[in-house]
Amino acid sequence: MTTQETHLQDKKNNRNWLVLIAGFVLLAVIAVLFIGGFDPGGESQQSDASAVLENPPAPVSLPLSGPPLQIGDQPYDFTLADVEGNPVSLNAFIGRPLIINYWATWCGPCRIEMPHLQNTFETRQADGLALLALNQDETVPEIEAFYDEFGLTFPALLDEGNRTSENYGVGRILPTTFFINAQGEITAVHRGPMTQSQIDGYLADTIPGS
Repeated sequence: MTTQETHLQDKKNNRNWLVLIAGFVLLAVIAVLFIGGFDPGGESQQSDASAVLENPPAPVSLPLSGPPLQIGDQPYDFTLADVEGNPVSLNAFIGRPLIINYWATWCGPCRIEMPHLQNTFETRQADGLALLALNQDETVPEIEAFYDEFGLTFPALLDEGNRTSENYGVGRILPTTFFINAQGEITAVHRGPMTQSQIDGYLADTIPGS
């Protein structure tokens, strides 16, 4: 091998070593970033979260009372205790589709309707549906026994003295049900027991595209 050929071979070997070393360095950098939990979008996500905390959504102000409720109205706000004594406010559910059902354990039509409401509650969770069952002035043991009998899982609220039902104009007609869309507007009012097809029809107007 000539001196020139030897020189070229040495240059080629040196270049190969440089490429190999650079490869090892690159792998080491990638490993460090991976172990350190590098997130290229982390700064942006943190900024977005900070913006939400600094600019929380404005609370919805519902009316407390007024004339009989009609389709297109906002529902009247209320805060009632659940069977465990926790306060539950209607305002907290505005922003998602909602069913408000007035009922009692002694109400025969309510017993017919409840399985349909439970089925609806179970099958429409993907649509964000909430359901509040406002019991008319009965005791917690009576409500719990009824819930156990029918396997109900949506919240039961205690409308003591029927104050909320009077405000909503329910009177003595049980069950009575109000459907409310995510914009906080009443889309349907049904007095008496509902069939599954009726519930589905009202929800078609309450949850567009569902």
